[in-house]
Amino acid sequence: MKRWPMIAGVLGAGALLFGHDVISTKITWSREISRLVYARCVSCHRAGGAAFSLETWSAARPWAKAIKEEVLARRMPPWGAVKGYGEFSGDISLSQEEMDTIAQWVEGGAPEGDTALLPKSAAVAGPCFGPPPAGRRIAVNGETRLNGDSEVLAIRPSADVGPSARVTARLPDGSENPMLWAYEYRRAFAHSFVYKEPVRLPAGTVIRSEPPIPFELRVALR
Repeated sequence: MKRWPMIAGVLGAGALLFGHDVISTKITWSREISRLVYARCVSCHRAGGAAFSLETWSAARPWAKAIKEEVLARRMPPWGAVKGYGEFSGDISLSQEEMDTIAQWVEGGAPEGDTALLPKSAAVAGPCFGPPPAGRRIAVNGETRLNGDSEVLAIRPSADVGPSARVTARLPDGSENPMLWAYEYRRAFAHSFVYKEPVRLPAGTVIRSEPPIPFELRVALR
């Protein structure tokens, strides 16, 4: 994966937080923030990873203000899907409460806290996102009709999506099944959205995006 020059530019000079900031929050890196970072960020933001390390307070603190801006804009973590519109595994997005916690930590001076409270940093290796499941690929440019009964394992936009696009499946009986609501999805962080359970769709189902975008389905082999 590329080393994300776009994000490095955003996290540039002028967005840094330095040591003279007044501490005015009880939220600390050691107790709250490190746990969010380890769970959501270090798969990419680590030594030898796709982006600069955020594995320690000393590494993360200079970027604190920029981290807050990227998180509140929902550009980071780069998940790219709206919660609740399709059920996916591996969701690394932050809840509103988690975003607020990060913002309060930064606004309060980004303190380190008691290092005895640090969690163990899980060893992470490999790419930021796992590979798509094995299966037949179906390339779609806006809309496709399924000729046979299918089990859809995953879906992935094939282009940038901004600001958003919804992919739905209209079944032959007229009902609709939500497939993906892509939001600010960027090919620079390309990954498949893998369903927690295969989405079973009968022959004649029409899958379309609004507005039209190219996307790819992974369908189980029969």
